[in-house]
Amino acid sequence: MARAKSPKKSTACYCRVSSLGQKNDSQRAEIKRWLRGNDIKAASVEWFEDKESGTSLDRPAFNRMQEAIFAGELKTVVVWKLDRISRRQFEGLSVLADWCDRGVRVVSVTQMIDLRGAVGRMVASVLFGVAEIELEYRRERQAAGIRVAKKRGAYRGRKKGTTKAAPDRAHELREKGLTADEIANAMDVSVRTVFRYLAAG
Repeated sequence: MARAKSPKKSTACYCRVSSLGQKNDSQRAEIKRWLRGNDIKAASVEWFEDKESGTSLDRPAFNRMQEAIFAGELKTVVVWKLDRISRRQFEGLSVLADWCDRGVRVVSVTQMIDLRGAVGRMVASVLFGVAEIELEYRRERQAAGIRVAKKRGAYRGRKKGTTKAAPDRAHELREKGLTADEIANAMDVSVRTVFRYLAAG
């Protein structure tokens, strides 16, 4: 008896977080909700997940997805937000333009946009621009937090091989008098993460 062929996967679901300690559960949940709402079966979906910065396109899962797109295997790319593709406006638009030229549909589920053709590129241009501004603003806030920590004698940098943000470090900065926002900026984590570290002590 001939073996049944596996269903062709034509939809790519791409998730990205910036570090190994982060999870993409919320991204997956929103994308799965969109898939169900659009009656897209799991058998036709392939997931690509990276734990890499959005400032570079050189990511393992993203590269595999690109190869599948170039081979004509994928017709739709679904993301949580466009900044999961790239945090850089020029790079993001270049990728999107190439995908559109290949007839690939790009869906951003939380931004509720379906990018195709010239109008899609125009909308994407604005959104990628906002993502790049947010990245630069976050870097400025981090630098400001480090300056405050240095003035208070609470900044010693991160040693090679250590974790990015340890609970005991959050407590140490709190004892130095830094606010939760200042601790978050100095450690390059979210304020919510800071409160979690402080509560764990």
